[in-house]
Amino acid sequence: METKVVKVEAQGLGDFRAEGPERLSSWEIAYPASGASIAALRDAAEYLRSKDTPVAFPTETVYGLGADATRSGAVKGIYSAKGRPSDNPLISHVCDLDMLRSLLRSEKQTNGDAAKDPIPGIYKPLIEKFWPGPLTILLRNPEPSKLAPEVTAGLASFGVRMPSSPLALTLIKLAGVPLAAPSANASTKPSPTTAQHVLHDLEGRIELILDGGACQVGVESTVVDGLCDPPVVLRPGGVGMEELRACPGWEGVVKAYKDESEMGKATPRAPGMKYKHYSPKAKVVLYEWACEAGAEGIMAEDLQKALIQQNGDVTTTNGAGLGPLKIGIIRTRRWKIAGGLHHGALQVSKVHVDGATAANARDEAAYEVQEGELQDAEDKPMATILDIDLGDDIKGIAQGLFSALRDLDRRGASVIFVDGIDDGNDIAEAVMNRLRKAASEIRA
Repeated sequence: METKVVKVEAQGLGDFRAEGPERLSSWEIAYPASGASIAALRDAAEYLRSKDTPVAFPTETVYGLGADATRSGAVKGIYSAKGRPSDNPLISHVCDLDMLRSLLRSEKQTNGDAAKDPIPGIYKPLIEKFWPGPLTILLRNPEPSKLAPEVTAGLASFGVRMPSSPLALTLIKLAGVPLAAPSANASTKPSPTTAQHVLHDLEGRIELILDGGACQVGVESTVVDGLCDPPVVLRPGGVGMEELRACPGWEGVVKAYKDESEMGKATPRAPGMKYKHYSPKAKVVLYEWACEAGAEGIMAEDLQKALIQQNGDVTTTNGAGLGPLKIGIIRTRRWKIAGGLHHGALQVSKVHVDGATAANARDEAAYEVQEGELQDAEDKPMATILDIDLGDDIKGIAQGLFSALRDLDRRGASVIFVDGIDDGNDIAEAVMNRLRKAASEIRA
């Protein structure tokens, strides 16, 4: 199967028709009658309606792998392309509230029931504040359901969100159906934030990738369940706990994503709860914010363990210059360059995409990779260091995290040391949740 990557632009695609309480009822497409981007979106929409192979497309969070959520054959194509376990439910994406209401209304409803708004009142403050955006809500699945059974993985509820990406909204509107869409990566791998990440994982497994540039948020949506008391967060993401607590009815919301299902012992209530996720090929060692040694950088015993495991002898380079070990380092708010390790001069090794550097490419997060030698006390080379500084701004850290993990994997890092952040607020909690799932070892 040949995989085609088609670039699309988001400018001027559309807007919501109404203002006020009904502002999200209908997505109004506004675009030129002709043009490469709208033609590509039309073709992709027709593909989604007629074929069972999913399409990768950008959202504001990560790239999604979308299929018609109402057709079993199409949804099965998602599981097949990703290698995803069939008991891991999918999130459906809608372009407006009219589409959501159509999913919540059963054909068995009476005329009186049909006149009522099927969207539970508990969710209306969240919808008003956070939609369109990185928030997924859990809803009861009516019987009979318009959704394919594979979407819910046998659960009585389904997750749904309205993305804020104009490209995603327009694609859904043109397709005329809700799209089931998990992240467009191979199962267990880091989520893709660029079209190139998708191509790396799924080339030959899908036919079409819509390339809308790098995603702005960088981590998946927050998943909440307001149908229980108290309401709970099932997965942290782009909307933080304190933001939720500021909404009427959500003052007492609690965390529910460190339960048995996250450990693989029960059926997951939402995506991202059961299986190992976000993992590069390299071993990941995470230093929690509370780890005292983490403030000083990489612990000597961790480095020594990595060197011995790879080279067999930390005191020599086997007579052939540098050993095969490449050490990846992702810095955030505490560590000095190279994680505080003794090193020679580091040279900037910028990521190049279509002739552009990472700092100005539409396809990559803006960071630099610095490469150099890890040295012993006598300044003899021991290994190669690959250093990435994501900075101290939480939005930049979130946007660059998955890309950095993938970048170090691509460059051949055997082990990746990561400086964790304080997860006491908002999106930082989502960042640390993903890092803990990616980590082989955690220093707390």
